[in-house]
Amino acid sequence: MGTRLRTLIYTFIFASWVILASGTQYYQKSLLTKEDLLPMEEVHLETKKSKRQIEFTTENDEASAVLPADTPENSVLSPGEGDASDLPTCLLCVCLTGSVYCEEVDPDMTSVPALPKETAYLYARYNKIKKITQKDFGDIVTLKRIDLTGNLISEIEDGAFSKLTLLEELTLAENQLVRLPMLPAKLTSFNANHNLLKTKGVKANAFKKMTKLRNLYLAHNQLEAVPVIPESVSILHLQNNNISTVTVDTFCKSNDTYYIRPNMNEIRMDGNPVVLAQYPNSFTCLQALPIGRYQ
Repeated sequence: MGTRLRTLIYTFIFASWVILASGTQYYQKSLLTKEDLLPMEEVHLETKKSKRQIEFTTENDEASAVLPADTPENSVLSPGEGDASDLPTCLLCVCLTGSVYCEEVDPDMTSVPALPKETAYLYARYNKIKKITQKDFGDIVTLKRIDLTGNLISEIEDGAFSKLTLLEELTLAENQLVRLPMLPAKLTSFNANHNLLKTKGVKANAFKKMTKLRNLYLAHNQLEAVPVIPESVSILHLQNNNISTVTVDTFCKSNDTYYIRPNMNEIRMDGNPVVLAQYPNSFTCLQALPIGRYQ
């Protein structure tokens, strides 16, 4: 009797443990299943969302592909379009303290840009500037050097440089000038090489009062005669013009046989039709004979 009772008690305890263990496992399984379902549902929602985005993008692409032919495509200017005058100078050019560099500007620069106050040096080479007006430099009285080499300048208004009392160097080489305006009196260097200048476009006294002028470059033009050269000039380039004659007064003084030109060190007249040997008395005041044709 005692043995059967003990067996019954063990059987009851074992059955209870089995039932308890099964319930706990089922509960944990239920929890895991719910937790696992959450990320799966999120993934499913994200997949549907991505699919809608792809379909929307595809529809937009297809709509863009069939835009009508008159749809404006140039509503935004590309870098090579437009006018340089529409943009700030220091966006197109390099602006340093007192200096502005505007070389080969894109889009094309067709006029002198508005300069910052107190600009002393302007380099606007190899652009498409066509004209210089009185307003271009009217307010920039601090300018000491202007270089406009390689533009399309064919006209300079009288008085364009009249307010530039500090200007020392002016370069207008490689342009299309047929006449020169009044130049600042304090220039030390003037370069108008490679233009279309003729004698009628250069006033007889254009350089006469420029007592500080040292270098004068007028080569590769169409001059028929040598203009009046101030005594201060040391380098004079007149090569490749149409000069056919010189006189005693071109460089010397016919009324002063003892006169010696003090500063002239270099004169180039090669490439002109004039035969310099025919005018021996025209160079007696010079320290060195001009470079040119002698026979």
